[in-house]
Amino acid sequence: MEARLETALAIARANQGHITLLVDTPVVRYVAMDPMGGSYVASDALKQAMADDDAAAGKLEDRLSREDVPFDVVRSEAEPVEALSKAARLADLVIVSRSGGLGGDLALSSRTPILALGDKAALPAPLSGACIAWDGGDEAACALRHAVPLLVGCPKVQVITVAEKPGGFPPTEALRYLSRHGIKAELDELPRRGSTEETLDVAAARTGADVLVMGAYGKSRMREYLFGGVTRYFLDKQDGPALLLAH
Repeated sequence: MEARLETALAIARANQGHITLLVDTPVVRYVAMDPMGGSYVASDALKQAMADDDAAAGKLEDRLSREDVPFDVVRSEAEPVEALSKAARLADLVIVSRSGGLGGDLALSSRTPILALGDKAALPAPLSGACIAWDGGDEAACALRHAVPLLVGCPKVQVITVAEKPGGFPPTEALRYLSRHGIKAELDELPRRGSTEETLDVAAARTGADVLVMGAYGKSRMREYLFGGVTRYFLDKQDGPALLLAH
C-alpha cells in the first residue's frame, strides 16, 4: 500500500488535511457453514488474523507518527466495502488500489469520491496534469465537483468529450464551472473511434495525465457487467492514469 500512503500524505500536506487509515479484519470470512445448516467460527484463524492486523496497524501508526500530517488509525471487522463506506461518511476522499476491485463497489455505496490508484505509482500534489471525461450527465458533473480540490494548481487540465449523444450539460459549462474556481482547462471534442471508452483511453494516454476524472456507472451496473461500459473498462485496466470516480 506504499503508493496509497504516499499519495494520501502528499494530498494531506497540500491541503492541510488529516489522514484516517483503516485496517479491516472481515470477521464474517472466518464463519463457516456445516452440512446440517449450522455455523461455526474458525476461532484460531480469526485470532491469528486479528493479531496480524493489530500488529500491522501498530507499525503503520508508528510510521505515520514520524510524518508531518495529523492522522488516526481505525479498526473494523466488517466487509471491506461496508467498512470503507462507513469510515468515509465524513471524509473528503477515499484512496484504494485499482487492482483491489473495490473502486466500483465503493463508488456506488459511498457519497465520497474514490481515488483508485495503480499499485506502484503515487500521485504528486499538486497534479502535473489531469483529464476530465465529460458526457454532460449527472455522474460526470458529480465527479467534476469533487475533483476541484485536486485540480487547484494543476497546470494542465483537459476536458475530453466524445461525440456520442445529444443532451446533458454542454462541455463549455464544465469549463465555465472550473474557471470559477480558478482552474484553466482546455476542451478536446473527439469523434468516436471504436467504442467511447477506447476513444477516451487513447485521448487520456496522449495527454500523459496523472488522473482521469469520470462519473461512475452512468449506465446501470448490470448493463455494464453484461455488455461492457466506460466504468468497467477503466476499472479493469491496470495501467494508465489514476481514476477519480463518483456516482
